[in-house]
Amino acid sequence: MKILFQGDSITDCYRSREVEFRIGMGYALLCQAELMCEEPNKYEILNRGVSGNRVCDLYARIKSDIINLKPDFMSILIGVNDVWHELGDQNGVDADKYYKIYSMLIEEVKEALPDIKIMIMEPFALKGRDNEIYWDEFKVEVAKRGEMAKKIAEKFDLPFVPLQKKFDEAAKLADNSYWLVDGVHPTAAGHMIIKKEWMKAFKELNL
Repeated sequence: MKILFQGDSITDCYRSREVEFRIGMGYALLCQAELMCEEPNKYEILNRGVSGNRVCDLYARIKSDIINLKPDFMSILIGVNDVWHELGDQNGVDADKYYKIYSMLIEEVKEALPDIKIMIMEPFALKGRDNEIYWDEFKVEVAKRGEMAKKIAEKFDLPFVPLQKKFDEAAKLADNSYWLVDGVHPTAAGHMIIKKEWMKAFKELNL
C-alpha cells in the first residue's frame, strides 16, 4: 500500500528531496515508524509536503506530486499559510476560494485515481511569537479554514481529523510554545499529537 502525506511545512518538516525514505522529522516520520514496525513490508510511504504552500500551491502540484505517484491513500494538511500569507504579505487565499480550490483538488484526484482513499486534516494554530501581533484575526481565519476543510470532508464523504481542539487542550498543560514553537510549527510533542490523531483515523479505515 502506497501512503502519501501532503501539505505544507508542518508535513514537509525538512524531508529530503533526494532520498525518498527520509520523509522529514515530523508526524509523517512518526506514523511511518509505527506503521512499518507493526506491519513489515506492507507500506510504501511518501512525503510531498512543501514548506510555505497554500491550497493553490498544492493544487498546482496535483499532477507531479499526487496523480503521477498513484497513492492508495493520501492525507492532506493544508490551510494555515492561506491565512498567514495574507496577514503577512497580502498573498493569502480567502476561505471561500480555499474551499473552491480544495474541492477542485479532491474532484480531480478522485477522477484520476478512483480507488484512492483520502483523509482531510484540520489546520490549527496557537498564539505564538510569529502570529501574536495579529492573533485575534489569525485565530478566526484559521478556524474558518478548519470549517472549510471539514465541509470538504463531508462533501466527498472523507474522514476528517480534528486537531485544533487537541492543541487547545494541550495548551492547558504546558505553554503554547511547548507544542507549537512559533504558534504554527509543532515541536516534537506537537507532532506526536498529530501522529496520534492521524493513526487513530487511519486505523479506523481498516485498509
